[in-house]
Amino acid sequence: MESLSSSLKKKATEQHYRAEVMIAGEQLRLRLHDGKLIKDRRYHLRTYPNCFVAKELTDWLIDHKEAPDRETGIRLMQKLMDHYIIHHVCDEHSDYKDAKLLYRFRKDDGTFPLSKDVKVFMRGQSLYEKLVSVEESILKVREENSVKYQRTFLGCEMIDWLVQEGEAENRKEAVELGRALLEHGIIQHVSNRHHFFDSDILYQFWINFRRRRRLTELLNENSSRALSESPDSPFCLRKLNPDPGNTSFLSVQTNKEIKIVSAVRRSSITSLAGNSNPYFGTTPTLVFPPVAECNPKSVLKRPVTNEELLSPGAPYIKKTLTIVGDAVGWGFVVRGGRPCHIQAVDPGGPAAAAGMKVCQFVFSVNGMYVLHLDYQTISSLIMTGPRTLVMEVMEAIE
Repeated sequence: MESLSSSLKKKATEQHYRAEVMIAGEQLRLRLHDGKLIKDRRYHLRTYPNCFVAKELTDWLIDHKEAPDRETGIRLMQKLMDHYIIHHVCDEHSDYKDAKLLYRFRKDDGTFPLSKDVKVFMRGQSLYEKLVSVEESILKVREENSVKYQRTFLGCEMIDWLVQEGEAENRKEAVELGRALLEHGIIQHVSNRHHFFDSDILYQFWINFRRRRRLTELLNENSSRALSESPDSPFCLRKLNPDPGNTSFLSVQTNKEIKIVSAVRRSSITSLAGNSNPYFGTTPTLVFPPVAECNPKSVLKRPVTNEELLSPGAPYIKKTLTIVGDAVGWGFVVRGGRPCHIQAVDPGGPAAAAGMKVCQFVFSVNGMYVLHLDYQTISSLIMTGPRTLVMEVMEAIE
C-alpha cells in the first residue's frame, strides 16, 4: 500500500497552514465588519468601500488581545497580505504599514484568487460542514494503537458517503476527491503514513473548521497539528459562581467546561441541573431542566402565538441580526417555545451591539425557520453552528 513520501507530507503541511491562514483571516473579517472597523471611507474626494485604516486595526488587535504589541500586529497582518487575504486599496504598498493607510479584505472586493488549491479547500469545508450537521455522522472519535483521534472516518465509509450523497459519481471519482483533500492538508491518515484509499484505514479531518482561531497562531507554522486537536465546537457553556444578589447569564466559552457566566443585570438561569458544583459536565451538549424550574417568570407580558405573529397586518417587523461571538459568547438567552423569545440580553455583549432586545421572537437561525421549535432545540442549533450567528427576529412595533 502506498506510503506518503516526505515531499507529499511537506506539501500537505504547507497547504494545511495556508488553509489555517484563510480561516483565521475570514474570522477576523467577520469580526471587523461586526465592530464597524470595516466601512466605506472617503479620501481625496474618492470613496473606498469596505476598507479599514491600518493604524486603527493595529489598535484593535492590541485592545482585543489578538496581538501583544504593535510589532506583532504588523507581522500578523503581513501574513494575511502574503497569503492574498488583504491588500492596499490601490495596491500601492506590498507590505502592511502601521499608518493611516486604507487596506481591504480581498473577499470584500472580489479580488480573492479562486485558485485550484482554494477550490479544494472550499470543497473540503463544505463536506465537513455537511458531515458534522447530520445525525449518525460517519465522523466519530475512534481509537487506534491506544490513541484517541477526533473527527475520524474509515476510507471506505467516506467513499460510500460521497457516492450516496451525490458528491461523487462513482467510487473512483470519490477516491480522487479524497486524495486531493489529503494532499491539501484537509484530511490525513491518523498516523500520517498512508495516502487515501477505499479501505478500512482510519483517517481524520486534520482541519477543524469550526474552531475559533487566535491570530498569533499564524506566527508558528509548525503548531497546526496540535491546534487541530481542539474541541470540535468553537463554543461551549461555562459557569462561574454568581455574586450575591446577581443573577446568572447563559453564555458560551472556548473550552470544554459547562458554566454559567455571572454579571450584573444579566438574567436567566440560576441552575442548569440543580448541581452546586462549579463544573457539572464536560461535554458541549446543552441539557436543561423543565422551563418552570430554570425560568419561572417570562419577560413577555402575555403569550403570543405563531398565527398572531404571521397574520397579515400584525404589529411586528422582522429584523436580521448578525452576531459574532466574543470570548464569552453571544450574550443572550432564548426561552419559551413555538415561538421562542429573547428572555435576556447582556447589555455589554455582542447580541446587544447587534440590536437584539428582550421580547423579540426568534424567526430563523442561520437560515433555518424555527418558529415551530422549542428553546432547547434552538439553543442546540446555535451551539452547534458557526461562531458568526445570523438570526431573524420579530419585534413588536411600538
